[in-house]
Amino acid sequence: EVQLQAFGGGLVQAGGSLRLSCAASGFKVGNYAIGWFRQAPGKDREGVACMRHSTAYTFYLESVKGRFAISSDNAKNMVYLQMNDLKPEDTATYYCVADAGVVAACSEDYYDYWGQGTLVTVSS
Repeated sequence: EVQLQAFGGGLVQAGGSLRLSCAASGFKVGNYAIGWFRQAPGKDREGVACMRHSTAYTFYLESVKGRFAISSDNAKNMVYLQMNDLKPEDTATYYCVADAGVVAACSEDYYDYWGQGTLVTVSS
């Protein structure tokens, strides 16, 4: 059974950093498309960062380019999202996602597996 458990959210001041972690089980992160989505109150869910090792596919939401970085540790079967220079508009619940298919976009339609969210609040 594929399971994803995200953690590491919290309250941080603008300009600060957080690293979100996602513990994966039931599959190997190196063999799946993986990513992070977020949903702010009253807004649609959006893909923040996605990747797939086998195809060298990597995507970042334009507003987080240069500030966020997605990575994985195959030995630990973990997925990470390093978030630097956080802004109040980054405030959202962040979700770790995965899919076994050849994902062509960082769109929620492509991802079958979702972890529970972890809340990130950035104060101004």
